[in-house]
Parts: sequence; structure tokens; C-alpha cells
Amino acid sequence: MATKDDVLQAFASSDKPLKSAEVAALLSVDKPEVDKAIKALKAEGKLVSPKVCFYTVAS
Repeated sequence: MATKDDVLQAFASSDKPLKSAEVAALLSVDKPEVDKAIKALKAEGKLVSPKVCFYTVAS
């Protein structure tokens, strides 16, 4: 299972915004698990969406 920390680290290590499917592929986990983590991280203010369906670490 992908933890929020794993998902956040995947976004932090990328130099561009990523889709949830790209993160799922990087972490070798199912996309719904990544979607749950993204939702929680957005609610905590740790991720932002610069354009539809793409996410990056909040500054």
C-alpha cells in the first residue's frame, strides 16, 4: 500500500507536475490508493493542482 509519505516523496522528486497514474506507476501500486493519498495530501495543503489532473508539492 502506498502511504501518503511515499506519494509525497514521488511528487517532491519530480521536476514537473504529475498525474496520479504516473505516480502509481512509479510506486508500483494501484491508482485508487494513490488517489486516496492525493486527496488527503491536498486537504492537508501539501499538494496543489497547477492544472486539471496534475499535482505538485505546495510551495
